Amino acid sequence: MQTGERDFPTAERVETAVAALAGPGWGVIDDFLPSSLWQALADSAQRRLAAGEFRAASIGRGGRVQTVIRGDTIRWLEAGDADAAERDFFTLVERLRQAINRRLWLGLLDFECHYARYPAGARYRRHLDRPHRRTERTVTLVCYLNAGWRAEEGGALRLYLDEDRSVEVLPQGGRAVVFLSERFEHEVLPARRPRLALTGWYRQRLHGGRVI
Repeated sequence: MQTGERDFPTAERVETAVAALAGPGWGVIDDFLPSSLWQALADSAQRRLAAGEFRAASIGRGGRVQTVIRGDTIRWLEAGDADAAERDFFTLVERLRQAINRRLWLGLLDFECHYARYPAGARYRRHLDRPHRRTERTVTLVCYLNAGWRAEEGGALRLYLDEDRSVEVLPQGGRAVVFLSERFEHEVLPARRPRLALTGWYRQRLHGGRVI
């Protein structure tokens, strides 16, 4: 399925994402991915799954697979082997990177991402994407690729805002969640049916453990 310029999110939605990072540090943007694009990405993910390209996700620097903690399978995306929909997605996230840098001066250099598929019952326990500033990951972007998701199916992203407050975000197709990677712990709750997302991180450059 070919997508086009008219199918990209409006400047208003990009600005909503940037404003969320500038303010509370997190935000939820419905219809960030237009239906033509997220449906095409969902189709691409299913083709890659059928071709055996997904692998069990690992945790930590040792690359251990511990399904009790993290039960998804993933497929990393690279521009060199992207199909048409995936290339459109890379164009979209580059626009957002530029907008974030213009407004927030974060010095984001690149973006890495993967498909993440959770089978029914799988979860990802509470964690932080950038613990103790040990990685280059600075901004997390999660885009959902699921049609007709209902609250009773579970599978929410639970984002911990502070010691006493959290929000739960259902993985409805087209919806995006953006947040500062080092500030917000989060977890994926078990779902009653398979759950698909594109998860990525904008990165800074580190030297000697410090941002440069």
